[in-house]
Amino acid sequence: MRHSDWGTVSARWAGIRSETVEVHGAAVHCLRAGSERDGPAHLLVHPLGGSATLWMDLIPHLAASGPVYVPDLPGTLFGHTELPHPRAARLAPNVRFLRAFTGTLGLEKATVHGWSMGGLVAAMFAGLAPERVGRLVLATPALPARLPEEEARWWRTIGRVCLSAAQPLARTVLRAGARPLLEMKIRTYADTGTLTGGEKLVGGDLTRLSPEMTRLIGEELRTADPARLGDTVTAVTSIMRAIFVDPGPVRAALSRVSAPTLVLWGETDNIVIDGAREDLNVRRPDWTQHTIPDTGHVFPLEAPGVYAETVARWAGYSS
Repeated sequence: MRHSDWGTVSARWAGIRSETVEVHGAAVHCLRAGSERDGPAHLLVHPLGGSATLWMDLIPHLAASGPVYVPDLPGTLFGHTELPHPRAARLAPNVRFLRAFTGTLGLEKATVHGWSMGGLVAAMFAGLAPERVGRLVLATPALPARLPEEEARWWRTIGRVCLSAAQPLARTVLRAGARPLLEMKIRTYADTGTLTGGEKLVGGDLTRLSPEMTRLIGEELRTADPARLGDTVTAVTSIMRAIFVDPGPVRAALSRVSAPTLVLWGETDNIVIDGAREDLNVRRPDWTQHTIPDTGHVFPLEAPGVYAETVARWAGYSS
């Protein structure tokens, strides 16, 4: 879904606009808001499998302190960015995509926000292109955990094989079953007018989401191209490999991050990997970690004002 001014959809989104940017010959959809005169830019990286629109309710809060750029990553279910090749939805190409996107726009020292699996993409981008990242904010990020040796061994052996076999199998199954799966999601999350069906999965209180955001998610689900679910599988599988099977490159990238970093967690998040916080405490004790009370995995939508205020206090500017 694209609008030259999202204020036509809701007054709360006035000033947010959809634009198309050409990056190395590919058309990239991006949401933009705010003025370059107000301060350093914010670059928002959405969860894989979603799109830039998942950040809608947070964008106006951040735009008060600087321009905001939110690209659709390649191969997303709801997004509009071209997928140049089937492998482009994987983790490493997404990281390189951010470097190319920020280079095209001339962004330097931006405050980069990454949410969920997008948090891992953002963190690896910060390690790859430190000159582009002034600050890093990770919202309930998907990061490697300190696993018991037996579990870690399983992932290195059986888990590796399972993930390799699962991706082509899942893509084949989704060719026939994608539309029924989307219809099930619509019934669960949208047809009742709320998103409460997902609370057991993500935690928190999804009735806190704005009515506009709830409607938008429902509309995105109804208009999604079922064929793109296969690209979502590719993205998620690559993330799972990076976190569980071979976390060495991710940990090396995290060690290279030089930007001040804030990690935000939802207090009742049911998705965050057990042991991820503990591993982060050991490997990056210099990073600030903060828990947002009474929220789950989607706290950027449950409490966008709290998110923005927390980041502003940490960064030392007014929200």
